[in-house]
Amino acid sequence: MSLISVIGAGSWGTALAFSLASAGHSVRLWAHEAEVVDYIRVHRENRLFLPGFELPSSISPTTDLREAAEGAEFILTVMPSHFCRSIYEQMLPALNANMVFVSATKGLETESLLRMSQVIREVLGTRFSPRLTVLSGPSFAREVANGDPTAVVVASEQAEDACLVQNLFSSKALRLYTSADVVGVELGGAIKNVIAIAAGVVDGLALGHNAKAALITRGLAEMTRLACACGGRRETLAGLAGMGDLVLTCTGSLSRNRSVGVELGRGKKLAEILGSMHEVAEGVKTTGATVTLARSYRIEMPITEKVHLLLRGDTSPREAIRELMDRSLKNE
Repeated sequence: MSLISVIGAGSWGTALAFSLASAGHSVRLWAHEAEVVDYIRVHRENRLFLPGFELPSSISPTTDLREAAEGAEFILTVMPSHFCRSIYEQMLPALNANMVFVSATKGLETESLLRMSQVIREVLGTRFSPRLTVLSGPSFAREVANGDPTAVVVASEQAEDACLVQNLFSSKALRLYTSADVVGVELGGAIKNVIAIAAGVVDGLALGHNAKAALITRGLAEMTRLACACGGRRETLAGLAGMGDLVLTCTGSLSRNRSVGVELGRGKKLAEILGSMHEVAEGVKTTGATVTLARSYRIEMPITEKVHLLLRGDTSPREAIRELMDRSLKNE
């Protein structure tokens, strides 16, 4: 069995730690919040982010990043995207070239427009060339922790590292597929959150199933165009990390990004919505980065553009929908 460090004790990080510990691995779980660590130590439950699940004793919580990373065989990072660079910089003295790194964060760095694997490689590349993989796919944390059947993708430029993570993480309830398309897997996981906000707006406005189906389908077309322009593969976006994750996030009641869109559609202000949430809705920060990235490649992404305007307060939900429907007619 392996020693695995999970960096990020939100719902997804905790669910993955729970799954790995249940499979017999030793897990260190790093949390930013001292109250989360203290409660897990006493009650064996992450009451703030994943209540209702008794965490195995093989999960050791800590607020010390160096302690969490030191000597681990695998480093699984599940922090919000805007903290990725700083957390890896803080961990760097405890990291080495023998470790396998698994990035499960779905987002883009807003300033640089880099994917998480690119950010990690920039930081770690100052000392060594990392064994780097990325994990994405349709996976609500609560369902994974509950043992409900789930399938995701692990991608790496090194096939042996992807297979290593596949074998380590897979269980009777969690099935991993491998891929060599790091770009497609990461961009699918990031951009689907933007489309999910739009899908939530459709639900918040009660516009019906036809509108939702059209939004998801055209959103997938936008995701695919940009991913392919950046070097990803079209078939990846048709798989778990693209269409699969998109459908889940656009339709599932547990989706934070969809929930943001629902409340926007109902007339609430963004600041009010975000202020009421315990965890980050990655799509909010990813939208602006996606728009800038798409413009740099001259890729048309009308849904994403409207979400960007909506989040900035420069349009209303109904006006955004009307303008999308009034666009010039064209081939699919």
